[in-house]
Amino acid sequence: MTAATPDGTGSSLRVLAERVGIIAEYRDQTGRETRSTTDATRVALLAAIGIDASSAAAAERALIALDAEQHAALLEPVRVVVVRDDASALDVRIEVGQAGAPVGVRPNVIAAGTDGAVDWAIELREENGAIYTADGRTFPDAGGRLDVELPWPPNPGYHHLRATVGARAAEQLLIVVPAACPSVHELLAGRRVFGITANLYAVRSTRNWGVGDLGDLTTLLRWAARAGADFVGVNPLHALRNRDGDISPYSPISRLFRNPLYIDVEAIPGFSESAAVREIVVQSEFRDELARVRASDRVLYARVMALKTPIFRALHAEYRSGSGARDPVWTQWIESEGPALDLFATFIALSEHFGHDGQMAGDWRDWPAEYRDARSAAVQRFRETHESAIDFHRWLQFVIDRQLAAAAQAARESGMAIGLYQDLAIGTAPNGSDPWSFPALFVEQASVGSPPDPYSASGQNWGLPPIDPRALRRERYEYWIRLVRSSLRHGGALRIDHVMGLFRQFWIPAGMSGTAGAYMRFPSEELLGILALESTRAGALVVGEDLGTVPDDVPPAMRRWRLLGSKVLYFERDGAAAFRSADSYAADSLATVNTHDLPTIEGFWRGDDIALRRTLGLIESDDTAARERAGREAEKRALLERLVAEGVLAPGAAAGEPSAASTSGLPNAWLGAGPELRAAMHEFLCRTPAALVGLSLADVVGEVEPVNVPGIGHDRFSSWTRRLAVSLEELDDDPRVAASIQCGRAKSPVPLSKNAEPTNVL
Repeated sequence: MTAATPDGTGSSLRVLAERVGIIAEYRDQTGRETRSTTDATRVALLAAIGIDASSAAAAERALIALDAEQHAALLEPVRVVVVRDDASALDVRIEVGQAGAPVGVRPNVIAAGTDGAVDWAIELREENGAIYTADGRTFPDAGGRLDVELPWPPNPGYHHLRATVGARAAEQLLIVVPAACPSVHELLAGRRVFGITANLYAVRSTRNWGVGDLGDLTTLLRWAARAGADFVGVNPLHALRNRDGDISPYSPISRLFRNPLYIDVEAIPGFSESAAVREIVVQSEFRDELARVRASDRVLYARVMALKTPIFRALHAEYRSGSGARDPVWTQWIESEGPALDLFATFIALSEHFGHDGQMAGDWRDWPAEYRDARSAAVQRFRETHESAIDFHRWLQFVIDRQLAAAAQAARESGMAIGLYQDLAIGTAPNGSDPWSFPALFVEQASVGSPPDPYSASGQNWGLPPIDPRALRRERYEYWIRLVRSSLRHGGALRIDHVMGLFRQFWIPAGMSGTAGAYMRFPSEELLGILALESTRAGALVVGEDLGTVPDDVPPAMRRWRLLGSKVLYFERDGAAAFRSADSYAADSLATVNTHDLPTIEGFWRGDDIALRRTLGLIESDDTAARERAGREAEKRALLERLVAEGVLAPGAAAGEPSAASTSGLPNAWLGAGPELRAAMHEFLCRTPAALVGLSLADVVGEVEPVNVPGIGHDRFSSWTRRLAVSLEELDDDPRVAASIQCGRAKSPVPLSKNAEPTNVL
């Protein structure tokens, strides 16, 4: 039998694509044109997730197989249920239809008595160990399903449900979640607060080893608290290879584990007492190299790691032979991390084994075949013969966790309401640990990207392997649970980069351009439910980066689950030029001037970003660049007018020297923004109703160069390497810093949203 598509074509391919989540069409970035998914794209994406739809017959067989899979188990592998205050029972659906029934044909009920009723039994084991049981005899519905009401008041948590019907049995992970993430009202008593956002690697101090570290984070948190801030936000701290071009915090080798680059070496217990460490650090070659990386205006990732790694190894050897074996904190931490940590540590050890000169090998897909399977006999033998090397990488993760905990404690002691605000990248590099460790989840023959837009006619291919949403669900969301839990640990807030990826992701089939991509639907309600459970347990706010073209279903879902949105001053416009008033900003949002993909305030004001994009070929001609510079002058004038209208900048105020090249005579034709204008932008944001305001540390100290130019390789622009010109030790005494950080937040409660549902009121 061939099922019909909504448009009546009767195409099994299109029915199949819809069943697995491939969206038939989408609006382009302009919001005006609709792009349809082609059948060629459907076939390619279905093949990428292991479904043959290369012919009409193959698509029909795949549909039958999907239907058979649906009826094969008594229970779905996982179910996410929102707890309600008045809930006193749990509805359980049991599938008793016979596996393999044809599409459209009512399945034959099995294990039924002569009257058609079915005997069933259910056992519910709560996360806390409590056990509930029930049994009965029920008539299945016309689709071969039993709907059973279990007299159990659902409690939030991860519970295990077992159903038995005759000789068949099945288990389900039952995840009971709160109706929403914690609100600003709950965690901040309705106050609106500001904080400092920083790229931790860029932070300069007299004591760090050429890269901002977790000791610097502690210092930064204390300084920010003295300035009145309630949080410090940092870039993703995910694990990286730390060499060549593998340094983007948004393309990590693992999102589950963190980067040892950020370890404060001198804060590791035993550093000062270790004879082995002293022997290393007294060498003139070591001291000269340390001085060079400290003096550099760029983070020299590989050279910094070359300095730190011998110290790490010496201290691990001493810990392993000494107190480590008796440390209950270490033992409990290892147990809590489980097999995922062992897989990650094994991956790093194997990468070093197949690399050169202590460097990690670039791509596990180039390893000998027997090592590409994380669960192979060869990998198991490697674990047995390289146990110390693997333990070393487990220990590094433990050290990072302890130092993050110390930073969070410093924030609490400083009176910060939120403290550490962490960042979760959207994906993982294809040559990284996560795809190797969890191959059933990651799709090899497609990449995540973005559709064509006015800036990129062929779209953008980010090179990140997507996660198959069906596989994620089959695996009971184990990866997502661990990812969210790890990202929230020690923090009071979490930013999710490109939050639309929890709803849908743009997949580009291997070998095709972005024009052939299509959106894949994700189980957003279940993913957000788990996020609500974990953020509630962590007592943390969640911010979703929702910039760009946002599908219609995303904003109401974010409000319902209490995710704060993102508001960026550069983008908040009425029409092409005029900037929106402060009171127009959404209350349930984080407001910033810019992001890591945008120019700094000084770079924006000088037009350096335009010059840089012309140099890199992102602007195709001098004429186009000239038009952009003229447009920038209009933007600056419009922004000045808004700042003056809001009362945060005096009429006719000057924030720098006049530009000799300008003939406009306008008061905004300045060479640089200066601290007074930066302060005015910050104060403008602080007068908005936004619950959180983030002030970029790069803007506070007046940096010009951006940290990233999207779409440009490391060989053409050294993204993610620029260090701050002002050190942590200079922040307190620099008058420009004091002038630019003015931010008086109103202490009144955040106003209630007129259209928000009761569970979403901030």
